[in-house]
Amino acid sequence: MKYSKYNVVIIGSGISGLYLANKLAKSSNFSDGVLLITKEELFSGSSALAQGGIVSVIPEINKTDSIQSHIKDTIKAGCGLNKLNAVKFVSENSAQVAQELINFGVEFDKNDKNELNFTLEGAHSTPRILHSKGDSTGKVIEQTLCCELRKTNTVDIYENTMALELLVDKLNSCKGVVVYNHSRKYFEAIYSANIVLATGGIGQIYKNTTNPLVSTADGIAMAYSAKAEVENMEFVQFHPTALYCKNKKTLPLVSESTRGEGAKLVNLEGDYFAKKYHSMADLAPRDVVARAIVDQMKEESSNYVNLDISQIGIEKFRQRFPTITSLCTDNNIDISNGLIQVAPAQHYFMGGIKVDLNSKTTINNLYAIGECASTGLHGANRLASNSLLECAVFAQKLSEVLIKESLQPPKKFDEKIKDIIDKYEKMDNFSIEQDEFIEILFNELKSTMSKYCSIVRTKEGLSKALDVIKNIEVRIFDSELCESRLKFELINSIKVSKLIIDAALKRENSIGAHYRADYPNIEEKGQEAYDKLPA
Repeated sequence: MKYSKYNVVIIGSGISGLYLANKLAKSSNFSDGVLLITKEELFSGSSALAQGGIVSVIPEINKTDSIQSHIKDTIKAGCGLNKLNAVKFVSENSAQVAQELINFGVEFDKNDKNELNFTLEGAHSTPRILHSKGDSTGKVIEQTLCCELRKTNTVDIYENTMALELLVDKLNSCKGVVVYNHSRKYFEAIYSANIVLATGGIGQIYKNTTNPLVSTADGIAMAYSAKAEVENMEFVQFHPTALYCKNKKTLPLVSESTRGEGAKLVNLEGDYFAKKYHSMADLAPRDVVARAIVDQMKEESSNYVNLDISQIGIEKFRQRFPTITSLCTDNNIDISNGLIQVAPAQHYFMGGIKVDLNSKTTINNLYAIGECASTGLHGANRLASNSLLECAVFAQKLSEVLIKESLQPPKKFDEKIKDIIDKYEKMDNFSIEQDEFIEILFNELKSTMSKYCSIVRTKEGLSKALDVIKNIEVRIFDSELCESRLKFELINSIKVSKLIIDAALKRENSIGAHYRADYPNIEEKGQEAYDKLPA
C-alpha cells in the first residue's frame, strides 16, 4: 500500500473535474498540492461526446434571451420539481462561465457578422446554445481544458486509476480515498482535506446508452456506501435520438441540435409523427419525444425510426454537423438519402449525490460536481445543453470555496478509517483482467434495467427487476472471484440500479423522465410552478 497526501483530490476528468482543476491550479493556497484522478486516460469520459453545446444566457448579445426566460424553460422541462435557487444560480452565472471558457481558449462558432452563433434545441423558447466546430462542443471544451491543465505543474494527474472507497471517519468527515492504479498495479491511500467527486453518469447499467464504458456509477455508489444522501434517483433521461447501431455498448449521439436546425422525426412510412404527441412536436422535452418514438417503434415492430434531415439540406448538414456525418459514415449509414436511423438510449442522470450550491454533500469535506451530483437544476427532466453549463458553474463556485478555506490534509485517523485501509492492504489478488462470469452478470443487469426500468415502467416490472438484481448480487458474493476493476464496477452499478428501482417504485405517478404505465397521468407542473415565481 502506498500513501500520499493532498489538499484537494478531484476524482473524474470530465469538464467539471478539469474546470475545477484548472481554477485551483492558479491558486498558491495549496502547499500539499492538488490531485486529479481519472479511471482511464484524460479525455475518456462523457463530456467529450457532448455534441449540442452549452447554454449561455447573454442578453447583451442575444437580444431575444433573458435570465427569466431560461429559468422558465428549465422549470417547464423539469416539470416544476427543480430547486429554484439552483436554477437561478446557474442561469445568472452562465455568461461568466462562457467568458471564462473563451479565456481558457475555447473557440465558439460565430455567424457571418463575427458574432457568437446561438442555436435552438428542444424545449428552449429561443436560441441560446453556443457550439464549437459545429457539433463538437464537448470535445473542444475538454481538449482545451486538458491542454491548459497539462501546462501546469501544480496539479498532479493519476491516469488509469480507479477510486474504490472513501475514507470516512466516525464523525462523518471524509479524510481521503483508496485507489487502485491499473498500470502500476498497486493500492494507494490518499489523505486529503477535500475530496471532490466528478465521476460522471450511470449509463453502463443499460444496454443502450450514449455513455462511455467508464460510466459505471462509481461516484454515486461510493458516496452512498459512505452514508451520503442521494436524491431524485428515479429520473433517468433517455435521449430520443441515438444513432441506431447493432451490438454496440455505446451508441453514438445524434444531437438535438439537428432538430433545432429543422430535422424532423418520421416513422418507417415516412409520416411526421411528433406533432401528434406534443404542441412543440420535434422540439418537445426529451422525455415526451423518447416516449413518442417508443410508441412508433411498437406500432411498426421496428427497432428505430428515421430522422429526416432533407429539410436542412444534405450539404448544409455535413457542414453544420461534421461529427454526426463522420459517425454515420463510420457506421455504414448513407445520409445522402436524407434519412438517419435513430432510437432512444440512456443519456443523462438527473439524480445523484445531494449537494447544496457550494457542492457540499451531507458528508463533511466531501463535494460532488457534474453528472454524479444532484444540484436540483434539472428537476424531473434535464433541459438540453444545461449539463455542460451546470458542470462549469458549480466547478467555478467550488473553486472559490476551496481556495477560501485552504484546508490542510488530516493528521489523525480513527479505527474506522484504519479498518478500511487494512482491508485493502490484505487484498493481494486484485486483477484488471476481464472476467467472463462478471461480463455475463453485467449483461444480465443491463438487460434487466433496459427491460423493466427504462422509458416506460410498471410496479410489476420494477419489482421483477429488483428480484433479478438481488439474485445477481448474491451470485457475485457466492462466487470465488478475485477482486477486479470490473467486479467493483458491477457492484457499484448494482447499488445504483437498486436505488433507481426503489425510487421508481415509491413515486406512484408519471412525471418528466419517470413514466409509470400503471400511473399514466403525466403531471404538467412546469408552467404552474413558473407562474408561482415572484416577479
